[in-house]
Amino acid sequence: MKSKKTKRFEIRLAVTADVYPIAAMSRDVVEQGLDWRWTPDRVLNKLRDRDINVIVACENQRLAGFGIMKYKQDEAHLMLMAVSAAQRRRGVGTAMLTWLEQTVLTAGIGCIYLETRLLNTEARHFYRKLRYREIRTISGYYQGKEDAVLIAKDLWDVAVV
Repeated sequence: MKSKKTKRFEIRLAVTADVYPIAAMSRDVVEQGLDWRWTPDRVLNKLRDRDINVIVACENQRLAGFGIMKYKQDEAHLMLMAVSAAQRRRGVGTAMLTWLEQTVLTAGIGCIYLETRLLNTEARHFYRKLRYREIRTISGYYQGKEDAVLIAKDLWDVAVV
C-alpha cells in the first residue's frame, strides 16, 4: 500500500532510519515497567521479514507512531502499535490501524488479533471504538508481570472504509 498523507501526518512503510526511533518509542511508551524487548535489532529483523509490515506515522518527519503487523495464512497479528503521548487523540492511531486493516484485506485475510495490557484502559477503549472485540484474558502474558487481553476484529464481518 502506498504512503498516505493526511493534513497533519504521513503514514508509510518504515525504513532502516526508522528503526531506532521505533525501538525508543516502544521502550518509552509500550514497555514501561518491563524489560526492553523491542530493541533496534529486533525491530530491524521485523523490518526485513517479508511476512511483516512495519509502518510509521510521521509529522514534519518526526515519528508520531508506528505499527508492526505479521501476516499469516488466514489472520494477521498486530504485534506492536504505539502513538507518542503528544500525538494521541489526533487521529494518528486510527489512521495507522485503518491503513493496516486495508492492507490485511488486500492480502485476502479477514481477521486481525492483538494483545494489550489488561490495565491499559485507554488502548482497550481505542480498540472497542474501532469495533474490536475482547476475547479473553491471558494471565502473566507480559513477562509474567502483567495480564493481557486478547482482542480481535473480523474484517469481513464489518465494513472497512
